[in-house]
Amino acid sequence: MRTRLLPLLIVLMAGVLLALGFPLAGSVAAREQQRVVVDRIDDTARFAALAQFVTAGPAAAASAEDDERLSTLKAELRRYHALYGIRAGVFYRSGKPMAQAPDGWRLPKAGDGAEAFEEALQGRRSHDPDQVWPWQRGRLTVASPVVRDGDVVAVVVTDSPTGQMRSRTLHGWLVIVVGEAAAMLLAVGAAFRLTGWVLRPVRILDTATHDIATGRMQSRVAAASGPPELRRLARSFNEMADNVEEVLEQQRAFVADASHQLRNPLSALLLRIELLALDLPDGHEEIASVRTEGKRLAQVLDDLLDLALAEHSTTDLKLTDIAELAADRVDAWLPLAEREGVRLSYEGPSAVAGWADPVALSSALDAVVDNALKFTPAGADVRVSAQPDGDTVAIVVADGGPGLTEDELARIGDRFWRSGRHQNINGSGLGLSISRALLAAGGASIEYAPNEPCGLRVTITVPRTGPH
Repeated sequence: MRTRLLPLLIVLMAGVLLALGFPLAGSVAAREQQRVVVDRIDDTARFAALAQFVTAGPAAAASAEDDERLSTLKAELRRYHALYGIRAGVFYRSGKPMAQAPDGWRLPKAGDGAEAFEEALQGRRSHDPDQVWPWQRGRLTVASPVVRDGDVVAVVVTDSPTGQMRSRTLHGWLVIVVGEAAAMLLAVGAAFRLTGWVLRPVRILDTATHDIATGRMQSRVAAASGPPELRRLARSFNEMADNVEEVLEQQRAFVADASHQLRNPLSALLLRIELLALDLPDGHEEIASVRTEGKRLAQVLDDLLDLALAEHSTTDLKLTDIAELAADRVDAWLPLAEREGVRLSYEGPSAVAGWADPVALSSALDAVVDNALKFTPAGADVRVSAQPDGDTVAIVVADGGPGLTEDELARIGDRFWRSGRHQNINGSGLGLSISRALLAAGGASIEYAPNEPCGLRVTITVPRTGPH
């Protein structure tokens, strides 16, 4: 969920920062240009004040080269150009220069300079020039009218380079980019903390749900962190888990108590049957049938009690040599296999480590091997192997029996279920259910598949990593 939530938060925060950054960058560029324009307007106003008292007409100006005011104006323009590198000039209405620096500079015939000149002839100062961006190499033209007796007699024009202005704009943009990057890093860090705060209760809830699904009914969720909605969900989950555990506990207690309480009357009934059998001739068929059914009922009660205990038992997980345990159980069942004429063997490495409850795993493996020997005909093989498989260890019990169909494989392991083809074989249909309960308590699992060319293949999977 974090991989889906984090990109969404990061994209939203990046969009907000960009939405703020672009207008801010534009305002920085506009501020720098406005400062330059204001400076140029002040300069043109000063030159206009000097040019206001120079002889009015171009012809008169040509005959008055030694005029002190015109000389002063020219000297100011030359000093201004030499100091700032800005071209400046005063031009009559006809466009002829009154004074300019550098010498020979003329009024532009088109573009922003011509537009500023025409606007100044109408008695207005230049409007704000078009924005000059850092990637543009244009110049900035500002014009102011020279007014005498209410009439515009000349125009002061300045033509400024924009290199320094664009450099300051870039510097301002760099500060914005650094600030945006720092803000983005802080936002990403906050997003990680926020998603962790929101999703931590979800992860804990998922872990607790998995624990309960695998039989660890004591798992609960701490409802002390996370958003209020998730805390309420955690409390509701704990209440549900308590109720489920209570119901299951009642069910287990009922099965265990019923099995235990039925054993005494059944034992008394079997004893009375034996006493009645003393008055009957040997080999009486009915009394033999009653004995068989009584023993079968006693076996079912024992298996029910074992199942209740297996579902209620707690596991003691240890780092166990799975291969040694499997080989030991094979040795324990060899006498029965030899008596039945079945070849029972262990194949695989001599040592494979895994985490399991040795007692529970041994009991589950005994039930599987017993089931395999029970259905394997004489002369066939039952092979037990243990092999590491990534993070797990697989114990495989493959027999040479008749096997099961696909429909039967889907039902194997259900309580009291037995194939219709095997009803004449002793059993209660609870052995594999007990094995599954014992394995699930320790984080292991059991699966069934056809064995080639015939038989059943049972795989017990044990984790190789320890419990969290």
